[in-house]
Amino acid sequence: MTHAQDLSTMFGDTAKSKKNERTIATFKGTHMINFNTIEVDGKHTLNFRIQHRFGDFSTGLYNFYGVDGPASIKLALDYSWDGRTEVGIGRCNIDKMVDGYIKYRALRQTTDNRMPISVTGMVDLGINTTNAPLSTPELYQNYSSRLNYTYQIMIARKFTRNFSLQVSPTLVHINEVLNLTDKNDIYAIESMLRYKFTKRMAFTLEYAARLNHYSDSYSTYHNAFGAGVDIETGGHVFSIHVTNCYGINDAQFLPYTTGNITKGNLALGFNISRVFSW
Repeated sequence: MTHAQDLSTMFGDTAKSKKNERTIATFKGTHMINFNTIEVDGKHTLNFRIQHRFGDFSTGLYNFYGVDGPASIKLALDYSWDGRTEVGIGRCNIDKMVDGYIKYRALRQTTDNRMPISVTGMVDLGINTTNAPLSTPELYQNYSSRLNYTYQIMIARKFTRNFSLQVSPTLVHINEVLNLTDKNDIYAIESMLRYKFTKRMAFTLEYAARLNHYSDSYSTYHNAFGAGVDIETGGHVFSIHVTNCYGINDAQFLPYTTGNITKGNLALGFNISRVFSW
């Protein structure tokens, strides 16, 4: 009788949970190409990430189409203790940028559509630790001048088993900009999609539309773009892609992407993510 009651209870709980079952794997990792996703690592999970960008294809055969560099690279560690809140720290060689962030999953899509979307918020603090250029020694005289902030709300939906879409209203604030025509506040809408075409492979695409354009330097800076393929291999997620972004942090590629995709200014890149759980 006890076994029967336990079995009945177990199946009852299972049936009840299916009504509000949470959608899983909207995206396969916490980052796709350049952008953050709504995903947060599971309970007691440590995530080690490597993001690497080679040089521009347009540098030609002598530079082996960018493979010889110059390259940008970011190393990062993320940790979640409850599967809903995540903190992370990373370092990018561009501007010797060190950044830390906190990410919170506020809403999660359910399979019965009672909650049709997932929503995650993120705040990131970046510190530019490079030396001031010799041409402008007065730059970064105050420590606060080195700081930048990113605020983001990520809204996503997994439409089918294979197709997911996300849009992310984003604000980047830079305390001290490089040029007089640059803006301290950059507003943008980041968008991304993922289409899974095999059990372990998916096509990815992302684009950021800046909402406030630069007055004099708009022809120099361009919207961030990336396209690639995700490959799942056990505990690893490997992404290979092309992008016009050289910087890897939001505070780098949203305001300062110089690659013009209409002129073929694209670079090969890859991301590797490895998770450890206990």
